[in-house]
Amino acid sequence: MNNWPEELQQIVKEIDAQIAPQLAKIDDNILYNQNKVLQAFKDKAVAEADLQGSTGYGSDDTGRDKLDRIYAQIFHTEDALVRSQFVSGTHTIATAMAGNLLPGDELTYLTGMPYDTLQQVIGVAGDGRGSLQSYGVKFSHVDLKDGEVDYDAARKLLSEHQPKMVVIQRSRGYNTRQSFTVAKIKPMIAMIREVSPKSIIMIDNCYGEFSEKHEPTEYGADLMAGSLIKNAGGGLAKIGGYVVGKHELIENTAARLTAGGIGREEGASLNNNLDYFQGLFIAPNTTGNAIKGAIYSAALLERMGEEVTPKWNEDRTDLIQTVIFNDQDKMIRFAKVLQENSPVNSFVDPIPSNDTGYEDKVIMADGSFVEGASIEFSGDGPIRPPYAIYMQGGLTYAHVKIAITNAVNELFFASNS
Repeated sequence: MNNWPEELQQIVKEIDAQIAPQLAKIDDNILYNQNKVLQAFKDKAVAEADLQGSTGYGSDDTGRDKLDRIYAQIFHTEDALVRSQFVSGTHTIATAMAGNLLPGDELTYLTGMPYDTLQQVIGVAGDGRGSLQSYGVKFSHVDLKDGEVDYDAARKLLSEHQPKMVVIQRSRGYNTRQSFTVAKIKPMIAMIREVSPKSIIMIDNCYGEFSEKHEPTEYGADLMAGSLIKNAGGGLAKIGGYVVGKHELIENTAARLTAGGIGREEGASLNNNLDYFQGLFIAPNTTGNAIKGAIYSAALLERMGEEVTPKWNEDRTDLIQTVIFNDQDKMIRFAKVLQENSPVNSFVDPIPSNDTGYEDKVIMADGSFVEGASIEFSGDGPIRPPYAIYMQGGLTYAHVKIAITNAVNELFFASNS
């Protein structure tokens, strides 16, 4: 770009050459997943009439019901529930949990403590109102060991407790550990099945869809949930979530989402079907663009001396790119620069503030077309050590590249001129 100094332009050229092999791998993933999605659309005979919505009760919404079947095929599950009535990824996961857990049952997290919003769902943080613990669900977790699952501790806990549900959180959340690739999740599932065979194995798949060629449900997970304003919505979905898995577990989830006796039969799609179908169709490409942006960001920021995770050449399993500043002021400044390079609300000055579901103040750079859409380029983080910004998304690789390079220019070049 013309406003970048010659030294930065040269660095960008070097980064482009450096990451080219990694970007080629992402293109291969995009092609594989695009074919998988296209085949599902063809197999389920998507018609123009399916793109129309419903109102009122939403009875006999053929497009909504066909979308369920498409999700089930893509994720290799018996059934699926894709609904605009899910208000967030946290709500989707909470509904799947509540629909399949009764008082006295135990919920276990295999991958350490969950992130802030789910801690409040469970009841280990916040005022407890409406939490799982408030109506008698027990909770346990296995602490990670050096960022990995502690298999010895997990086997002991699972063997003794035999929990009703075991959750694997794929992404790092607000944690500096690595996200868990499908290759790492596969042996986790096998171990749970061996030690606690009756446990429902659930995957929190937020940020993970289409980031690899295969999904955890292909290796024995019983239930999996995510948000439509992340990967699976392709940047077009404006609200909603999905749950995929065994038929009985999906039916239980639907009964919790609406009411007993109603379940999945009601729930108007309004004008969302077009966005959901089209968003899903472009989701592999949109997700790939976002991951390309994360790879570029990691390479450039590491060149500038910042601590990043994952590294540019590490395997990716989600959209999240962490930059660890270990400096509160630098973290806040970086978020402000990201906001300045957003397509919406670029003039807004983000400040740390309290946000629903979070224990600490959070700063958010989020100039997105859909509020809170993590498939769009954004960056946020709680104001607590190690003062890290968690970047995610990017509808186009070009936008992420421009935004991050502009940020580097302002923070590392303009400030020194």
